[in-house]
Formats: sequence, structure tokens, C-alpha cells
Amino acid sequence: MQPITANAVLPAQREPMTLHTDDGLDLVAELARPESVAPVGCIVCVHPLPTHGGMMDSHLFRKAAWRLPALADIAVMRFNTRGTTSAAGASQGRFDAGSGEGLDLQAAVAAVRAAGLPNIWVVGWSFGTDVVIRHGLLPGVRGAILLSPPLRYAQDDDLRRWDADGRPLVVMVPEFDDFMPPADAEPHFAAVSQARFVPVPGAKHLWVGEKYVSIVLDQVASAVAGRPASLPSEWDGPMSRWSDI
Repeated sequence: MQPITANAVLPAQREPMTLHTDDGLDLVAELARPESVAPVGCIVCVHPLPTHGGMMDSHLFRKAAWRLPALADIAVMRFNTRGTTSAAGASQGRFDAGSGEGLDLQAAVAAVRAAGLPNIWVVGWSFGTDVVIRHGLLPGVRGAILLSPPLRYAQDDDLRRWDADGRPLVVMVPEFDDFMPPADAEPHFAAVSQARFVPVPGAKHLWVGEKYVSIVLDQVASAVAGRPASLPSEWDGPMSRWSDI
């Protein structure tokens, strides 16, 4: 058994993709699936603010793609929203403050549906939560997970739409969030009767540290699987390492 460290890349089928939006843009993406079994679910990841370095390789989503297919049989779709660049390349278009990015999310969800992936959840982080709150009530989406929601572009009216729709919403808020700590966030999300509000002691907005990465990935796996999950911290099998971390 080998410990799963910050730069551990576990086996998966990884496919570079190009997503096509309804307004004519091509977006850079990657779909990671379990290597040899059918996935029990799929997450579509919407990254933090691209004008401040957010991209599909932002560390939580990169680690989700490296671990969840092998540890939880969950497929992971990552993509660069319009105007965003990562090591995989640049998506066409320009940053649109959470409006046009709704078409980007729509294209990503359409792609995983076309691939026949089941039990689709959307996962937003920081800016990505605004995109998910505003635009995530899409056909085929089972529910959503929000990480460090700042409620910068999304409004309480958007949350009321989630309440009326009834799809599950998991809201993870770091104790020391720079923008909206739990005491400020909880009254807003109380408007969503089905929301599960999860304050995380000791965590910060960027979820730095393997302890907090594990907490996030356990919650993601639990939501998708529909039961509590504690992912292994060791792996008995082939593993590669990412040297850039």
C-alpha cells in the first residue's frame, strides 16, 4: 500500500475533449472515468474565478480527477470556462461574469449526458458556485455541491429557484473563508429547504492542505453515492506522480 499524497495520480481513463457552446465557442475539457468499471456517477466541475487564476487545474478539481475515478468509481468532467487558460489549452471567448458561463456549464452537462454517464452532479468552487447557482438547474442534473460560495454574482432569488425545484444542494463553507464565512452564508442558504449546510472548521477559501482536500472529496463522494463515504488514504496498485505540485 502506498500513501495517496498531494501529487498522486491514480489510474483512470482520461480523455481530452472539446466542448461546443450554443453561442459558438470551443472549450478545453477533460473527462476522467473509472479504468475498468462502470461509473456510479459523474461530477461536472466549475472552477474558481479565472481573472484570479481559477481554471480546470485548480487543485481541488485536479485532485478530484486524479482520485475519484479510482477510489469512488465517479467520473470527473473538468473544463476551462470561456476565456480561461490552463496547461491543457485555452477556451475561446471572454470572461462574462457568470452569465455566458452558464452556456459553458450547459455544454459540459450535455457532453456527459451524451456519453451516457449516470447520476450527474455539478460542483462549483468559489466563482464556480455562482455559475452553478444561477445556471445549474439543467436537465439530467441530479444535484449540486458548492465549495466556498461568495454569492458575488448569484442572488437570493437564484437560491429560491433551487428551493422551489427541490434538487439536493450541499453547501461547504470554510470556517475562515475570506469572502463569506459560515455565519454570513448560512442565512442565505436557509432559503433552500433541502440544502445541507456544512461548515468546515479550520478550512480557508482555497481549501489548501490534504486534510481539507480529503474532507471535500469525502463529501463529494457521499453526495454522489447517496451514503456516507470515507475515501482511502492509501492505494494498492499502480500510481504515478505529478511533479509540478
